[in-house]
Amino acid sequence: MKKIAMMATLALGLCFSMPGFSQTAAAVKHHAVVPLNTAEGPEWEMMLHHVENLQTALKDEGGVEVEIVFYGPGLSMLLKSDTKHAAALKKLSDAGVKMAACQNAMKFLKVTSADLPAYAFEVNAGVAEVVRKQTAGWSFLP
Repeated sequence: MKKIAMMATLALGLCFSMPGFSQTAAAVKHHAVVPLNTAEGPEWEMMLHHVENLQTALKDEGGVEVEIVFYGPGLSMLLKSDTKHAAALKKLSDAGVKMAACQNAMKFLKVTSADLPAYAFEVNAGVAEVVRKQTAGWSFLP
C-alpha cells in the first residue's frame, strides 16, 4: 500500500514538473514599452492601433508583453472620464497590456487613484518607468 501511494505521489509530481502540465504561464519572448505623453490627437488612435498590430504580428513569435506609460498630457487618455477611449483601453488590458499612470502627472493634473480604471497601476514617474523598462531590455515603441 505504501509503495502504491509513493508511486502515485511520484507520478503526480512528474506530471506537474513537465512543461505541458506547468501551472505557470510561459514567458513571452518580446517586451515593449509604449510612452504616451501627448495631448489628445491622432497620436492616441495611432498608439492603440500600433499596440494591437504589435500583439497580432508577434503572437506566433513567442508573444509580446506591452506596457503603456501614460504621463504628461497623455495621462488624460487613461482617466475614467475619457469615455471615448475607455472600451479600446479595456480591450487591450483584457489582452494583457499593462497600463501605468505617472504619479507626477497625477499630482500636477490633480488626479487621484479613484480617477483611474481598476486595471491601471501607478508609477512614481512616467519617464523613469520608460527608462527602467529600456534598461531591462524592453523595446521602445514611439
